[in-house]
Amino acid sequence: MDEDGLEIVPLARLLSAYGGRDAARHRLIWAFDARLADIVRTTREPVIGQMRLTWWHEVLTDAAQAKGRGDPLVDAWRAAGMAAGKGCLAMIDGWEELIGPDTPGDEALRAFAERRGGGLFSALAGEPDDPSALLQNAGAVWALWDLSGHVTSGATVDRAIVLARDYLPATKGLPWPGAWKAQKIALGLARHDILRDRAAPGSLTPGMYFHLVRIALFGR
Repeated sequence: MDEDGLEIVPLARLLSAYGGRDAARHRLIWAFDARLADIVRTTREPVIGQMRLTWWHEVLTDAAQAKGRGDPLVDAWRAAGMAAGKGCLAMIDGWEELIGPDTPGDEALRAFAERRGGGLFSALAGEPDDPSALLQNAGAVWALWDLSGHVTSGATVDRAIVLARDYLPATKGLPWPGAWKAQKIALGLARHDILRDRAAPGSLTPGMYFHLVRIALFGR
């Protein structure tokens, strides 16, 4: 648990620190992503999982800000004046792609990557009106890499890495605004493993921490 009382993993906490003056907002978004991930991870009945994700959609779009009141994350979200942007709503749709009894195929994995990852990176960037293709593709790479470290199906791990590699060319040679440093670092971590056909570690490792600092300092 982070110092704000938010449930986020150590890697997300470190990346949030590179959000500059938006670090607190970044932590809230990562906590939101973690809550969605927990719904998918703990769902046994697809219909129930979809209902729980729909609840979050209703919370974010409730103009009266009544639904969900009393939930620590919801209260913190509203206290920070967070808006229900397209990126956050796309994250919900992306996670929904993984709810079901069957192993997700390539189409579902791509939809998950583009919505969860692209939505996440766009939300971290402040929900630009015209989402950047760089953010969308970088987010997709990161989401597939991250997924590879949290699933037990070897086939899904392999497909996630292969599909992530398909998105990499669209992230090369493009300028990264300084405000997107956290996303750039996240992409760098993912790229390092993907180019070596390696799945993401299941948790923050000393090697990943060292690599994160190196990317932050030197850009690679």
